[in-house]
Amino acid sequence: MVEHQDTQGGPVPADELARAWDEVVATARRTVAEGLVVGTSGNVSARVGDTVLVTPTGVPYDRLTPDDAVGVDLDGRQVLGSLRPTSELPMHLAVYRTTGARAVVHTHAVHATAVSTLVRELPLIHYMAAALGGAVRVAPYAAYGTAELAGHMLDALADRTACLLRNHGTMAHGTSLAQAYDRTAQLEWMCRVWLTAASVPGLSPALLTPGQLAEAGERLRGYGQR
Repeated sequence: MVEHQDTQGGPVPADELARAWDEVVATARRTVAEGLVVGTSGNVSARVGDTVLVTPTGVPYDRLTPDDAVGVDLDGRQVLGSLRPTSELPMHLAVYRTTGARAVVHTHAVHATAVSTLVRELPLIHYMAAALGGAVRVAPYAAYGTAELAGHMLDALADRTACLLRNHGTMAHGTSLAQAYDRTAQLEWMCRVWLTAASVPGLSPALLTPGQLAEAGERLRGYGQR
């Protein structure tokens, strides 16, 4: 992989691009292995300088090699590789242009996609919603790969790090691919919990109040090892 120019800070070393591409491919394969996508239905990207490395359209992830790296600039112009980038590129670029994200994961996870068809916002079934910035919104439907869908997604992501896309799937971003993936998996788990609880005849799930969610958010800020 050749060195690539970063308009903000000089050339991006080839080995840095190579490591990032390996992580993109590994994350994409993980979405398949853990049941978040079927075939090539999701996509993954990572930003390195001003270059966005992104999975190509229609290529099974287990076939991707280091020589298959695909990169575009923030305007969507291809600057690396010969394979065409994912058709969902407008959503990925919209995230990078408007947030400090360094990674994006998009999936068609079953439970999350099901929830996207039922509600305008995932009910507050668990306090881990606070880790995503608050109640997870559902972006209105628009055809995949369109600027309209990217716009709906940005509205749903305001002050959030993840959202649902109606009749489509999930979108999550983070400062790393590991974080973006973890947020995706957390969202799918919460959707599964709500669907499971809501399916019990004659009973309705107990939901958290906004105040309880805010309290959980404060506690989560100190969670884990320092």
